[in-house]
Amino acid sequence: MTSRLHARQRPLRESEFAQIPWLSRLLPNEHERAVSDLRVGMAQAGEMICRTGRPATYWFGVIDGLLKVSILTLQGRTTTYTGIAPGGWFGEGTVIKREAYRYDAQALRRSRVAGLPTGTFHWLLDHSIGFNRFIMDQLNERVGQFIGTLAAERTSDPEQRVAHSLVALANPRLFYNVGRELHITQQELAYLVGLSRQRVNQALHELAARKLVRVEYGRLRILDLPALRRLGLEPESTG
Repeated sequence: MTSRLHARQRPLRESEFAQIPWLSRLLPNEHERAVSDLRVGMAQAGEMICRTGRPATYWFGVIDGLLKVSILTLQGRTTTYTGIAPGGWFGEGTVIKREAYRYDAQALRRSRVAGLPTGTFHWLLDHSIGFNRFIMDQLNERVGQFIGTLAAERTSDPEQRVAHSLVALANPRLFYNVGRELHITQQELAYLVGLSRQRVNQALHELAARKLVRVEYGRLRILDLPALRRLGLEPESTG
């Protein structure tokens, strides 16, 4: 965690157990260790959760809110890899390799973020079959997600790019607490897609006209996920 967020961290509350999807896969002694070491902090809009070049000290997850994961290119352009919606965890590859972060993670709105220390993460890898299966599923889905992202980045079609981002955020294997109803504003979606709010608005109206989504105040409802996936060039699965 960044220093400001670290200063506001607290232990996990019992009411938050169900919002962390992998806890239910642990045996009692593993669960006790994880709950004891997990920390939660409230990140304000615009606040960094992790920064490029900083050592990975936590594996992060979103309890509620929305993050974006991005890099700054040598040309000074920000490229967004993905959004992290409620129930999503990220950075396991960096933690497994004990590397420094190669990306920035930033809160797009006020977000409750959980962190598992890297030492506990590796202890669970060494001791928990259930945890290992969760991480394997995460890595497999992440590969599929980034294949779709590469395809979407090569198109200039706003509808395809918006469709890809919506499908990625509705992935139930990565974001366990989301479903087909996405609590996201058009401006937040624009940050994730890398387009202007006006272009995103136009794309959403086109998708709504095709009955793929329904646009509501402060949220979007996905009506036809298979069709949206085909449009967004999202692979069904890598497994």
